[in-house]
Amino acid sequence: MTADLHTLVVGREAMACRFEVVFNAGEVPGDTEIAVDALDLVDAIEERISVYRPDSEFSRINATAAEGWVEVSADAWHLLARARELHALTGGAFDLAAGALVRAWGFLRRQGRTPAPADLAAALDASGMQHVELDADRRRVRFLRRGVELNPGAIGKGWALDRMAALLASRGVPSALVHGGQSSVLARGTQGPAVAGRHGWRVGLRHPLRPGRRLATITLDDRALGTSGSGTQFFVDRGRRLGHILDPRTGTPAEGVIAATVIAESAADADALATALYVLGPEGLALVAPPASPVGAVLVLPGSGGTVRIVTANLVDEAIAIEPEPGLVIERREATAAGRGPS
Repeated sequence: MTADLHTLVVGREAMACRFEVVFNAGEVPGDTEIAVDALDLVDAIEERISVYRPDSEFSRINATAAEGWVEVSADAWHLLARARELHALTGGAFDLAAGALVRAWGFLRRQGRTPAPADLAAALDASGMQHVELDADRRRVRFLRRGVELNPGAIGKGWALDRMAALLASRGVPSALVHGGQSSVLARGTQGPAVAGRHGWRVGLRHPLRPGRRLATITLDDRALGTSGSGTQFFVDRGRRLGHILDPRTGTPAEGVIAATVIAESAADADALATALYVLGPEGLALVAPPASPVGAVLVLPGSGGTVRIVTANLVDEAIAIEPEPGLVIERREATAAGRGPS
């Protein structure tokens, strides 16, 4: 990072991580107050969608929607509607209604455990957006099966970042970066002063196997980034490491991918699609980031001898700089139409 890039960072703990708003220093009058308002918005969203709060809107939906229709707020409705679209797009690899599975595996309380076969079967039977009915005319929802639970863990941070960005734009902020726990990031405008050739915000991707090292640097031009991986949330059962990201189609922890990153216009989409890509693996690129799509992706897969293999999709050289390391294998799958890919 060059010396002329000075920033102001305002942050707060929310959604079990640290949210931060990053401004170009001195660019926005009242920047601290605007950041506080944006962080207050995150708190308000968490109060509505957190399943860890018994009085939240999502907890109310989970408790009553199997009994009949439940009217929901406009914000919750839009989240549910987009979650249904993403569920269809990913062939069920992203599923907002997999809460019963999250509970069965103990990840709801971050106490991972392997469920008994009967418990897993019951949880799988009660999971899936196919059991969630939405009434657009009256903005309401109901569950078609008892035991269904919504869990926004794979989309909630990104959803909050999108709302934060909208607030910043309404206050006339030309450039800013917001993130939730560094795994969900959204950037608008340009980092630093206006200089010929400078564009976007540069964001580092942590190396999933080398603590303290950077895997790559991605330039976000009015884009968002979501990363999924099980490097920090997992448990070991009979010598087998099981991560917290579940394949909602099978009800078991996803395996075979070290980390998945998606770059999209919406932070909510980036988060949800990164989770789906982690579940699907390389075959999922055709759904998540097909050729010529505005969506970009980075998959980190096991290589030989403790090395890693990186597969990128729709990302040109200006968009991503991968750090070299011995044995690294890089496969690029670029857009075939207009060509540049997201940056």
